[in-house]
Formats: sequence, structure tokens, C-alpha cells
Amino acid sequence: MPHIDRRRRTRIVSSTMAALVLLLAAAAAPVWADDAQDTRQLVDKARLTFESFQSDPQMEPGLREIVRKAKGVMIYPQILRGAFLVGGAGGSGVFLVRAKDGDDWSGPAFYTIGQVSFGLQIGADASEAVVVALTDRGVSALLNPSAKLGGNASIAVGPVGAGAEAATANLSVDLVSYTRNKGLYAGVSIEGAVVATRDHWNRAYYGKTVTPAEILVERKVSNPQAAELIAAVAGVAGGSKSVPGRSVRAE
Repeated sequence: MPHIDRRRRTRIVSSTMAALVLLLAAAAAPVWADDAQDTRQLVDKARLTFESFQSDPQMEPGLREIVRKAKGVMIYPQILRGAFLVGGAGGSGVFLVRAKDGDDWSGPAFYTIGQVSFGLQIGADASEAVVVALTDRGVSALLNPSAKLGGNASIAVGPVGAGAEAATANLSVDLVSYTRNKGLYAGVSIEGAVVATRDHWNRAYYGKTVTPAEILVERKVSNPQAAELIAAVAGVAGGSKSVPGRSVRAE
């Protein structure tokens, strides 16, 4: 009897473990699928946001001139109002980087933004932002798992309106930011905001674990779904509009 009991217990434990593994796998699959869908939607929204900023008469021609000098472009289609307070939830965005030779763009890598303190509420439930990296230092800071804008790299509000073109020539900062609320230029600094990588979204979008440096600098992966976003950025900044490197995508 003792031998039978031990064998039975072993079978029960094995069956339970197998069932648990199956349950965990079943629970994880929808999450993976949801993340992959969310990343694709964010890429599409980022393209629309970038195109909208570029066509905004309030920001022309300053933003276009800034982007032409860009070494990297970070786009946040939506930053929730809670992000304007310390500890706020923030929003999600994407980062693209120009190749050292200036020929093409890589990405996107996925990021969050939060812990923004503007001192005063700016009266909108949500905002959108484009952050342009003008220097290698600015790009390097954003490649870190977490970076404080204005701390790891200097940041300024981008010039707009009359005299914007001349102002861009005198900028000596690492990052330049543009923000909008309800479709209107906000001109609010996001200095103090903390941006951090969304590693699980990078994994979901590319089908494997990759760091922002591997996506944006080493170019180990790419996703054809990003073609329109890359083309939109390259169309303004210059360079190839094609998706570089080997394509890897989570199905």
C-alpha cells in the first residue's frame, strides 16, 4: 500500500504540475497577443502624431528644421493628465534613431514617460509630445533603461513661429521638445520627466528579448509594420524610407 500511495502521489503531483504549466501558458498567450496588438496600434498612432505635428502651422518651420538635424526622434501620441504630477502614470511612446552615416532610420523601441511636474496643471486631460535628440549624448541618454530629461541630457522647448528657423541654428542642447494639448501647441517644458524602456513591449513587437541598443544601434531586429512610421520620419529628416536590417516579428 505505501508503494501504491507514493506512486499515486507522484502521478497526482505530475498531473497537477502539467495542468499548472498549461494554465500558465494559456494565461500568457492572450497577454502576449494583446501586447503585440497594442504595440502595432501605438506605432500607427505615433506616425499620425508625427505627421500632424509636421503639418501644424504653429510649429512650422521650426520643428521641420529641428527634425532635419535629428539623430533621434521620440514620439508620444498620448500623455495622460496624471503624468503632470510626480508619480503620474504617464504614457507610452516610440523612439527612432538615425544611422551614424545618416542613410536610414531604425526602430521603433518602446518607452514610457512619467513623473512629470510642470508646477501648474495645463488644463488638458491628455497631451502629445515629440522629443528630438540633436546630439549623440541625447541619444545615448535615451538608450538607458531609465533617463531623466534635463538630468541625463539637457532639454529645451522647441522654437516656433516667427524667427524659429534662426533660433534653431543657435540651439546648444541635447534634446528639444514640442508638446500639444487638444491639438494646440502648448510650449510646456517636459524637463524632469522620466522616460523608461518598455521591455515587454519590445519583446512582443519583435518576437524576442531585445534592448533598445540592439534595436536602434546594432539593428539586430526590425518589423515591417513600422515602414510607414519610418517613412514619415525619413520624409522630413532625410535618409532612406525603408525598414533596415533583418525582419523579426511576433505573430
